[in-house]
This record gives sequence, structure tokens and C-alpha cells, in this order.
Amino acid sequence: MELEFTKMHGLGNDFVLFNGLEQDIELSPEQVRVIADRHFGIGCDQVLLLQPSQEADVRYRIFNADGAEVEQCGNGARCIADFLHKHGYTSGDVITAQTINGNIQIYIDGDDMIRVNMGVPRFQPEDIPLRAEMRRSNYAVELSCGTVSLMALSMGNPHAILVVDNVDEAPVASLGQEIQAHEIFPLGVNVGFMQILDPAHIRLRVYERGAGETLACGSGACAAVVAGHFNNKLETQVDVGLKGGHLNVSWPGEGESVWMTGPATTVYKGQIEL
Repeated sequence: MELEFTKMHGLGNDFVLFNGLEQDIELSPEQVRVIADRHFGIGCDQVLLLQPSQEADVRYRIFNADGAEVEQCGNGARCIADFLHKHGYTSGDVITAQTINGNIQIYIDGDDMIRVNMGVPRFQPEDIPLRAEMRRSNYAVELSCGTVSLMALSMGNPHAILVVDNVDEAPVASLGQEIQAHEIFPLGVNVGFMQILDPAHIRLRVYERGAGETLACGSGACAAVVAGHFNNKLETQVDVGLKGGHLNVSWPGEGESVWMTGPATTVYKGQIEL
């Protein structure tokens, strides 16, 4: 089976996108792992699959490099919107995409920027999910290095956020791997390491569940801003500096949607035989 694909990225968080709107495409976990392999496949952090939807403009499916299907990817949302808009699948500037956890709205703004309504963050332990008896602003987790205090919430997918003095010196690989596999997170977790420069600017590195550290993580950027604002450390609108570039994230407060704005880039098109 030979499939056409489009290689895209959002601030270096890279994707292989398959258009299943005009042909039936189903991918097995093994095929996703082959596609994502940077030595034996195309190479990417996530594989994105577009399919027809009965309730939205498109069904948007996300697979991590390890083959697992996941709930949310903000950088990927901007990329699929850019693809749909430029290939004539939508005539307007608003796209509704169906995900595992409900529909999201994506807006094509001027100057090649794309704005995503990432939905309302959830804090209850059972919604993250997180094994805890009650909701807290911070959770103490026992690790091999000792007790670590972290914030946790769901942006449609689970996130843990740690405040660090310097993201360049943070043990992202080792600590990220240990936290994302910790028993307190039954479905794993994306781990953000946040350095607060001032209330309107942060730096962030994210160890993504099923992918490892990526150059950018849209839902991770949203989770970090929400966690920081909830703990009275950040303003309602924040510039998030990631390894691959900058995102603008705004969140008015609890019960409100998070908005994320950033670019999307097409790298090349090709075919792969699976």
C-alpha cells in the first residue's frame, strides 16, 4: 500500500499528515512506529490522520511516535487547519475538528498565524487522570531524586508542570521519563519544565508521552500557562518560548477556554509504501 503524505511542523514539533478524506486510511500501531522512525521511516513526533466526520469539518486523529493514539495536539491542530485551508477543504476561516475528547475550533488569522480554541482545562484528579483523593494546586510526588512538587491538569490530554530555575539545566530526559511513567498517572503524562521570566513570559521544555522531548508542545504550552496563572504566577496572556519558537497563550481563568496562537509550516510532500 502506497500512501501520499505531507510533512509539516509547528515550531519544530514535526508531523506526518495523511489525508483520509478522499480515501480510506487506517494505520496500525506498527505502521505508525515505522512512519515515525527517523532512521527507517519518514521521521516525526506524531502522525496525524484526517478522516470524514459527521459532526465536524474533519475528524482529527493523533498518534504518538510509539504508535499509541492520543487525545490532543495543539501544534498538530494548527497544521491540519493550514492543510485544509490551503487545499480548499474549507472556504471560511473557521474549522471545527473532531477529536477523541470532543470538537475544537481553529481560526485562520492573518500573517500566517493560526489560533486554536484548546477548550476548558480540567483539574479534577479523575479528569486528568491522576491518582489522588482530592484536587490540589500542587501535588507532592516521590521520585528517585526525592519529593517533587508539581501542578497537574488536563488539556484534553494529561499534563504535569514543574517550575524550574533554568530550563537549560533541567533534567528533562531523566526526570520527564520517570514522571510520565509514575504510577500516580495511570495513562501516563506530558511533563512540562517551566522557567518563569516574568508574569508575561516563560520558557518551556516538554517531555511528551510516547515521543520524548520535542521542540515544541502546544497543549503543553497551554497547560503551563494555565498552571502558572492558577497559582498566581502568570498573567492571563503569556508569551511561551520553546526550543522551536514562540507561542502566544491566553486564559481568562477557571471555566474559560484556553487560546493558543502560532504558525504552521509545510516542509514537503511524498509517498511511502507500507
